Formats: sequence, structure tokens, C-alpha cells
Amino acid sequence: MLERLNQALDHIEEHLRGDLDPAELARIATTSEYHFRRLFSALAGMPLSEYVRRRRLTVAGAEVLAGERTLLEVAVRYGYGSGEAFARAFRAVHGVGPGEARRTGAALRSQPRMSFRLVVEGNSSMRYRIVEKDAFRIVGRGARVPLVHEGENPAIAAHIRSIGREGLARLARLSDGEPGGVLSAVTHLSDSREEGAELDYWHGAVSGADVPEEFDALDVAAGTWAVFENEGPYPKALQYLWRDVFTQWFPSNPYASRPGPELLSVQPSEDWTTARAELWIPVERTEA
Repeated sequence: MLERLNQALDHIEEHLRGDLDPAELARIATTSEYHFRRLFSALAGMPLSEYVRRRRLTVAGAEVLAGERTLLEVAVRYGYGSGEAFARAFRAVHGVGPGEARRTGAALRSQPRMSFRLVVEGNSSMRYRIVEKDAFRIVGRGARVPLVHEGENPAIAAHIRSIGREGLARLARLSDGEPGGVLSAVTHLSDSREEGAELDYWHGAVSGADVPEEFDALDVAAGTWAVFENEGPYPKALQYLWRDVFTQWFPSNPYASRPGPELLSVQPSEDWTTARAELWIPVERTEA
């Protein structure tokens, strides 16, 4: 899998000055475009679109300083329809406009070309199982919140508090399916995994009961799920679990992520310093 991802990176380099189709990159990596975008974001630490933009403007920056072409020619060469659009993008990456950079020979920022490799540490293993699950429904409340990589997410904490203790107790009583108990469901709205990217967050329970008036329902289609078990410091171990699934498990197993909510069931200790968890990721089988 990593070899195919690196072939996709080679394709990006060959097409920095032309059209670049994410679907073609996914074909090279022999996976779906949905999974390719998510896997790239997890491995690279930035969305695919951001990496391509930075690489193009890194190479374009060298041409701006060289002075062999007009600024408009450089802009068009790297896919910008006007000098103004190129100047805005150039300044966003380099902190200086292309005209000023050319006049002053300013120092520019560089996005290095990436390559992916697998680092085998050998000091931990991931416990997982594959589950085929019929369509089900999550009863609870949803909210749009920003992504937070480490530490508590204040927006999610506020959303859970808004449900109240009695509401959470009612959700726990409604639970009648797997994963059991009160859980979270997260749907990412784009391929961006940057801090602050928006996502839809649900707090509820898998239930076939009638939906109480104070709650809403999220319908989830039937499909295959990879279920990962984890125990450790809260919330760091849970956040690292998601990272390890995409950076270690997916590149080593014949599965790809598919559209659908990621489910997290947490059983915290009494003081909330540690927790046991199950992370459910919607997946589909790929060729080995």
C-alpha cells in the first residue's frame, strides 16, 4: 500500500504544472478517492489539496525568483487564472507577494516533497475485529463542532453538557444494540483533518425504540465495520488510537475506509483519568 501511495506522490510531482485529478491519484493507489483523501491527510498531517497547493507554490516560487518568465506566465503555468489570484495564494504560503519577492530576492518558504514509509516499532499491537452490521439508528443530539487534535474539545464538552445528566441517563436506557451504551458518532465534512476543520458530532445511543421528543435520530446504513479496542489515559489514548488506525492499520491491511460515521464507545474510570474504548470505523474490503 505504501508503495502505491508513493507512486501517487510521484504523479503529483509530474503534474504540478497541469491538471491533477484526485480520482486518478486514488486509481494509482488502488483505492477509492474517499479513502485516499483520508489516508493521505492522516499520513501527511494536511489535506491533499493543501499539500498540492504548497508544492505548486514552492516550485512556482523558484520560477518567480529566477525571473525568466513574467509573473502572469508563472501564474498561468501553475493553474491560476489571474495574476491577482496567484498573488493571493503566493502570499498565503510565502508571506510575501510575488512581485516583492522578485524585486527584493526575499527568502521563500518551501514545502518538501513527501514520501511515506512504514516505521515498525514492535512495542504495541492493535486489537481489532471485523463486524458486518445491518442498518441501525442512533438516537441523540447532533451539533457541528471544530476538530481538536489533542486535549478536550470545548465544543463537544459543551454539547454533552447541554444534554444534561437526566438526558444522558435516558439515552443509556434507550441503548439496545452494538456498540452499547452512550456513544459518539462523528462524520467528517471534508478531507481536511486540520485543527479547526468542521465535523458533525452526535452524542446518543444505538436504539430501535421510538425517538423521544427531546432527541433526534441519525440513520446509519448497513455495512462492514472495523472495531478497535483501546485502554489508556483519557483523552490522549483515544486520540492516538484514531491516528494509529490510519497511519498503521490501514496501510498494513486489505481494507479501506468508506463513507459513514465513526463511532466511539467510552467507559471512563471514576475520575476520568483513564478509559476503555471501542472505535468503530466503516470499512470495505480491498484487494490484498
